[in-house]
Amino acid sequence: MNNYDVIIIGAGVSGSAVARELSKYQLRTVVLDRNSDIGEGTSKANSGIVHAGFDAKPGTLKAKLNVEGSKMMPTLAKDLGIPFMQNGSMVVALSDEDIPHMQELYERGITNGVKDLRILTREEALSMEPNLSDDTKGALFAPTGGIICPFRLTSALAENANINGVDFHLLTEVTDIHAENGGYRIDAIRYGEFDGKRTEISYHASLIINAAGVYADKFHNMMTDDKLTITPRKGEYCLLDVTAGTHVGRTIFRMPSSLGKGILVSPTIHGNLLVGPTATDLDDKEGIYTTQEGLDAVNRPGASAVKDLPMREVITSFAGLRPHGDRGDFVIGEIEGHPNFIDVAAIESPGLTASPAIGVMVAKMVEERLHPDKNPNFTGTLKPFTYMKRLPLEEQKALIEKDPAYGNIICRCASVSEGEILETIRRPLGARTLDGVKRRTGANMGRCQGGFCYPKVMEILSRELNIPMDKITKKGYGSNILTGEIKQTEERS
Repeated sequence: MNNYDVIIIGAGVSGSAVARELSKYQLRTVVLDRNSDIGEGTSKANSGIVHAGFDAKPGTLKAKLNVEGSKMMPTLAKDLGIPFMQNGSMVVALSDEDIPHMQELYERGITNGVKDLRILTREEALSMEPNLSDDTKGALFAPTGGIICPFRLTSALAENANINGVDFHLLTEVTDIHAENGGYRIDAIRYGEFDGKRTEISYHASLIINAAGVYADKFHNMMTDDKLTITPRKGEYCLLDVTAGTHVGRTIFRMPSSLGKGILVSPTIHGNLLVGPTATDLDDKEGIYTTQEGLDAVNRPGASAVKDLPMREVITSFAGLRPHGDRGDFVIGEIEGHPNFIDVAAIESPGLTASPAIGVMVAKMVEERLHPDKNPNFTGTLKPFTYMKRLPLEEQKALIEKDPAYGNIICRCASVSEGEILETIRRPLGARTLDGVKRRTGANMGRCQGGFCYPKVMEILSRELNIPMDKITKKGYGSNILTGEIKQTEERS
């Protein structure tokens, strides 16, 4: 039996944010996740938008935690070395009927505590963003909106928690939970990283935090008759090349509907242009496939508030699942009748933005229940990750002179060096798969989508992890890239 004070189920952005906050205390904490890497569930595919906070209904957790998380993000990004830009966002009115709704959003944002909101005339909006639709009637402008790298945010939160003492057990799937001995017993299956071998394992903890994304209802419903339903809401996206990255400078929404904020257009923190998402409710909690229907909806003329989108520059498409709950708000709190079992469930948009504030909120709940001492050795910063293309030329030259690996470009499309890939493998909770390298460095995310650099990244992983090439996977056991050798040379006697 593995004994802990706190078990967190789920190593997505919410679970990792909670883990980081709990690492400020002297607690034995472990994060369990069935995937091979941090943030491979709900958190791996989203817009990377830091929402200002004008959309959520006043008085809800979504509204409160969105605004709080948005305020925390600049300092957090600086402390953890996460690429972040406060580029602002616009919600564009495309008809006269949209104008009253724009005023409602403005008033909602003011009530929620969003700073510096203002309503723009058509002329003001077009002067800021010339590629807005010709039908633009005006826009709500939120200068505190931003964009961030969601992969780096999640992995950095986890890494910071880990260096402060939190354990992460990946490839560990929770199968059952029981109240036992004044706490909870979790039964799980541990999967072998390279052979998929199943090993049964059990944990005991005083307190459980259920941050399992689209599966959070499964664990909630194990404990109570007050059933929670989480519906996977699929969003499909198109990612455009960096050549299209300046088509707009801000995140552009059109007036939202009952299914969400509609098709947005936004630059990404890496210089691409993102278009999407759709909103399709599914029964399949693993339904991350794209469809012709979904991509047609993204590409449909007039779907967004931006004209002349250079959709010929699309380099890839992808889909993600949002955990849409049936209660109209985030579900955060202790389950009635089960003390010390805390849900962090139904964390859909604006969950990425809210995650730092969610971490603080849940950590306070844990402190009230377990009364732990503070961790005197807590450090809230990380060694900055090296992004070569963001460095001034003189700093690049100095770094290459010190370590020539930083001068060996592996991913030409995204200008990612061998040094950066080595760095991300060697860090705590470092990359062990191709997707792990991709999400942390941007390698394989450029125009050729890994066509040139996949083999080179595989060679580096093989060398660093001391495993054969045929054991290298895209995202864990069962996603091997190589299945054998095409030609073998026989030894001659």
